[in-house]
Amino acid sequence: MGYRVTLIPGDGIGPEVTTAARTVAAATGVAIDWDVVEAGEVAIQRSGTPLPDDVLASIRKNELALKGPITTPIGSGFRSVNVALRQQLDLYASVRPARAIAGEGTRFPETDLIVVREATEGLYAGVEHWVDRDHSAAETINIITRKASDRIVKFAFELAKREHRRRVTAVHKANIMKTTGGLFQTAFREMSAKYPDIPSDERLIDNMCMQLAKKPEEYDVIVTTNLFGDILSDLCAGLAGGLGVAPGALYGEGLAVFEPVHGSAPKYAGQDRADPVAEILCVEMLLRHVGETEAANRIFRAVWETIAEKKVVTYDLALPGYTTRPVPPSACSAMAAEIARKVPLVDLDAPLPKGAAAAGGGGDPALEA
Repeated sequence: MGYRVTLIPGDGIGPEVTTAARTVAAATGVAIDWDVVEAGEVAIQRSGTPLPDDVLASIRKNELALKGPITTPIGSGFRSVNVALRQQLDLYASVRPARAIAGEGTRFPETDLIVVREATEGLYAGVEHWVDRDHSAAETINIITRKASDRIVKFAFELAKREHRRRVTAVHKANIMKTTGGLFQTAFREMSAKYPDIPSDERLIDNMCMQLAKKPEEYDVIVTTNLFGDILSDLCAGLAGGLGVAPGALYGEGLAVFEPVHGSAPKYAGQDRADPVAEILCVEMLLRHVGETEAANRIFRAVWETIAEKKVVTYDLALPGYTTRPVPPSACSAMAAEIARKVPLVDLDAPLPKGAAAAGGGGDPALEA
């Protein structure tokens, strides 16, 4: 069966890592017809807007997309394309698995958890303004709705049920943000009562950061609001080996967009040295989402074996923190080629490494319920 997938190469290292991901995707033998569209800085140069209408139209039509990182200027310039994409397509569920596959130097080798982040509202939605004419004070609006809270919490419990996860933890700050945090907390408590077979608990955001830094292996599915989820998913990526190995997905009503957690790293653009693993694992998640489980397992195992061998890895995975022996760094394209070479050769009958099935793919669990 063939699939038509929107491809957004992105900015900075985006074109390099998405090319690497396509190389690995081709090695699975799954037929994918890539519909290439541009967003971000390249799109501004070509059409005067960072998010042209044809990007949204392509995703709506194909219902699947693979996206490279897109630059978001700090403090000035155009507003976030990522935020706009999520809001205009109502991609409300951001799913970011953190699996310790970075090799022998990983400090927390038992890390295997998923951050489920509400992606359309809250402090991160960008609803802000100047309070005075002199621009000496600014205000950001934290909008939390019952509808969005209910559906993201339901999504998290359905994901946990489908993937046989052991616990769902809600993260909020309801002790201080008693109205907005309290609304999310109430939605979680009422929804958790509908899933009596899935243990659940709550953590305050500051305590959650401390808990993850001490014992991430005790957590499984974390569900939280937009800004907290963005912060926690980066923290969890660090526990699992870094942003270079952290994939992600966005789900909406019948739509799924797969994107790495990391940014566009413009200073490394065109150097063929960026880690392609996060983008490659986005393809793994995409294939799980459409039911191509064997192909997804082949990608994961090929990535895991390549990293474990430490013969053809990019500079970040060759640093002393990730290996106990000297390793010369390889190019992004070389690592992608090595992973692609392994894809048809891996032994799927051998026990999968920890975390192999924890991708959060296989469909939108909230819509399947």
